[in-house]
Amino acid sequence: MALSNTYKLRCSIPGHEMDVRGLAAALFPDGAFVSVSRDRTGRVWVPNSSPDKGFTEMHCMSGHSNFVSCVCIIAPNETYPRGLIATGGNDNDICIFSMDSPQPLFTLKGHKNTVCTLSSGKFGTLLSGSWDTTAKVWLNEKCMMTLQGHAAAVWAVVILPEQGLMLSGSADKTIKLWKAGRCEKTFTGHEDCVRGLAVISNTEFFSCSNDTSIRRWHVNGECLQVYYSHTNYIYSLAVFPNCQDFVSTGEDRTLRIWRKGECTQTIRLPAQSVWCCCILPNGDIAVGASDGIIRVFTETEDRFASAEDLQAFEDELSKTTIDPKTGDLGDIKMEDLPGREHLNEPGNRDGQTRLIKDEQKVEAYQWSVSDGRWVKIGDVVGGSNQQTSKSVMYEGKEYDYVFTIDVNEGGPSMKLPYNVSDDPWLTAHNFLQKNDLSPMFLDQVANFIIENTKGHVVGPAQPAGGDPFTGGARYIPGASDNGPGFGADPFTGSGRYIPGSGVNPSAPVGPADPFTGGGAYSSAALRQITTNIYFPKTDPVTFEQASITQIIAKLKELNDSAPQGHKLSEEILESLERLLVSVCGPNSSEPLPNIQQINLLWKASHWPEDIVFPVLDIMRLAVRHPQINESLCGEAEGVQLCNHLLSLMRPEGRPANQMLALRTLCNCFTGRHGRALLMAQREAVLSHAADLASVSNKNIHVALATLVLNYAGCLHSQPDLEAKAQCLSVASRALETVQDKEAVFRLLVALGTTVASDQTAQDLARSLGVNSQISKYSSVSDPSKVAECCQLVLKELQ
Repeated sequence: MALSNTYKLRCSIPGHEMDVRGLAAALFPDGAFVSVSRDRTGRVWVPNSSPDKGFTEMHCMSGHSNFVSCVCIIAPNETYPRGLIATGGNDNDICIFSMDSPQPLFTLKGHKNTVCTLSSGKFGTLLSGSWDTTAKVWLNEKCMMTLQGHAAAVWAVVILPEQGLMLSGSADKTIKLWKAGRCEKTFTGHEDCVRGLAVISNTEFFSCSNDTSIRRWHVNGECLQVYYSHTNYIYSLAVFPNCQDFVSTGEDRTLRIWRKGECTQTIRLPAQSVWCCCILPNGDIAVGASDGIIRVFTETEDRFASAEDLQAFEDELSKTTIDPKTGDLGDIKMEDLPGREHLNEPGNRDGQTRLIKDEQKVEAYQWSVSDGRWVKIGDVVGGSNQQTSKSVMYEGKEYDYVFTIDVNEGGPSMKLPYNVSDDPWLTAHNFLQKNDLSPMFLDQVANFIIENTKGHVVGPAQPAGGDPFTGGARYIPGASDNGPGFGADPFTGSGRYIPGSGVNPSAPVGPADPFTGGGAYSSAALRQITTNIYFPKTDPVTFEQASITQIIAKLKELNDSAPQGHKLSEEILESLERLLVSVCGPNSSEPLPNIQQINLLWKASHWPEDIVFPVLDIMRLAVRHPQINESLCGEAEGVQLCNHLLSLMRPEGRPANQMLALRTLCNCFTGRHGRALLMAQREAVLSHAADLASVSNKNIHVALATLVLNYAGCLHSQPDLEAKAQCLSVASRALETVQDKEAVFRLLVALGTTVASDQTAQDLARSLGVNSQISKYSSVSDPSKVAECCQLVLKELQ
């Protein structure tokens, strides 16, 4: 087959009744692709053997109750060897179809506004973006994570080949990189809404924007190159298999082909908005536009349309009208334009536009390098783009401007009439109301009017910087804290609070319980890796060690130097000591703790943060007692306890308090009421705890790992996939910074417990890149339990 190095029309495919908004190359049948449209349908097209080299509709998919905005293909698996089709729409839903069924297999619900972008990854993971400002991660009919952080609609998402990395582009002008549900980096540079993203490699990607630019980025945040050629909004991108060349489409009616960083060919279409494009396996390019027609272009001469069809396409293009107010052609002054003789001079580059005056008409021509001639692309209507000399008619009235507005609503471009004497904000408000659009676009539309009528320019919106879990502004602590006693037992300066052999190098390794060092496991079982003694770990791991004498001594010492308003009376000190003895006593003859003692403990736990840690240590030990667990963790008091401990876990807080708050939460799991409280508060607790992974303190890391492990144990037999997803996410994030082997071990056990006997959790772990993340631990020799547990987790994820 001869390649011409120039793309020409292969075929035009009428079929949709309204705008074609999304295209995706299918994996089956060979050469097929899928389209979705504002007409509420999706269609599968297969190449036919007819002389017109066209495509035949295999079937029409229905299931959305409103416009269909986007489509992607989910990779084949054992259940669906031909893959699946995912479509998103203005009904806020995502429909999943098999390749041979016109009705959806199931529908994913969860977004609160239009789903306008989809991307699929390995192991069946699906990533969606929505007007509701969020992206969501889906697996096996369930939402696993919600990615929060953008300040406006998410118009583009993509999953990078590097497992666990995801990208989102937004109307807030930023791109965000996500790993394990956490925003790792925000890319800034675009001056308007980000509309499309495309993967180049593991480490690079393209973005396109309403600012008419395309940018190439490295995942480290560096913008490597900016490409200019489009004259209006750019809606979509697709990358060729060589991972270098690409194509783009936009509101300037063009498909542009880029080779080696240069726009080498511009193909104009007889439709204003060229919404989408995809590259087929044979290198052909399919594009969808606002006229409802799909057009396929090829550089293979054998697949060129017939001479008659090529001429018909050119004739259709020449009859289109171009409104100069779109800005696509620059400022037009009728009196300065040359006549037809100007077309005798050849162009300088492919796609170059030239305007000529023919009597009282203005015609637009485009230079075709392959044909060596100027091709008419339409008649220009209207006046100067700088200032209107004539009014524009719209719905029977005269206006100074009639703008074409696209808010990615899924429908066609909308017309916004405007007179220079009108108030731009009121005009924008009326436009949104008339078209039943979200008021969130008021600023955007009003600013568009101001900027395009030479009004004042409004400054950019404040960048988003929220915690992706809580939406709050999150302080990120430094990697280390040089304060005295950091990472040490707050009483003795040693590490006595960390249980298990992983903390004490002299502790026995071998026939020992991997958590406590006790002889609960046989040496034969430990040495035989095929016998899994590590997970699932469903009973809580707690922090039991206590020295009543040292704790009380430190409490009294600090009380002596406490500020006057915070000194505890001798009575209260004695009461706290009795409470501590009753919960730590070696025999059952100790009196039960009473409600007065519990109330005093709660009150004392609000001591100033620089001296409260011995009280927290008493609380850590006390919550193991059934009566205290019920009293402090019950329905009425539980949320207060939880909030108080979370306040002490602030990343900028004191390390001793952070550690003891985490340990208290771990010990709460010993009682029924504590478990119920922590499961109800899971999202907030794990989100706050996860932030402490960046604090450089091994004791805090062990406590954090234990908390994740206890959650994993509680969730093991439950079908709560979103909760398991958070456990996987927090464990994965913690493993990026945690160095202590005991903490690593407990995180591995948490991962193993989460994925054990749960295929969906295993798929999610794979998609987050857990395999590659933990493989380095499979060769750790000391302690051996780290490598053994790691190998068992990897076996689960095979």
